[in-house]
Amino acid sequence: MRCPWCKAEDDRVVDSRPAEGGAAIRRRRECHSCRRRYTTFERIEGVGLMVVKRDGSKDPFEREKVAAGILKAAKNRPVTRDQVDRIVDRVEDRLRRKGPVVTSQEVGLEVLASLAKLDQVAYMRFASVYKDFQQITDFERELGVLLQKKEPAKRRSR
Repeated sequence: MRCPWCKAEDDRVVDSRPAEGGAAIRRRRECHSCRRRYTTFERIEGVGLMVVKRDGSKDPFEREKVAAGILKAAKNRPVTRDQVDRIVDRVEDRLRRKGPVVTSQEVGLEVLASLAKLDQVAYMRFASVYKDFQQITDFERELGVLLQKKEPAKRRSR
């Protein structure tokens, strides 16, 4: 590891501990030349996740692209960047379990499922772009679906 200050390559690990829920290892290092300390993270190199778009083209899965879409939908809503990062982590984890190739539809549905639990307004904003709403009836239909999921089942009278 090269020191970020003096660029020397000789250092020692002062402390190691799990980070990011066990997905990484955080290491505190001390440079032997300048004696400054710095932190590094060791992560497993991710297996490439490819997304098949509607037109059939394939692009690598980009966490920041998903996060940007969620942040745009959650603008001026009580949603923190940490909550968005957790959604992206959950979405990526679920997609990786499905395989190395997923559709953009699967990505969108995973995001919608998480947003429905977090913030209904952000959900509707995301759905309007993702599902390409063209008319007010599209909003009405989606709102009906969202409300149906939130309302408890009604008991049958005997």
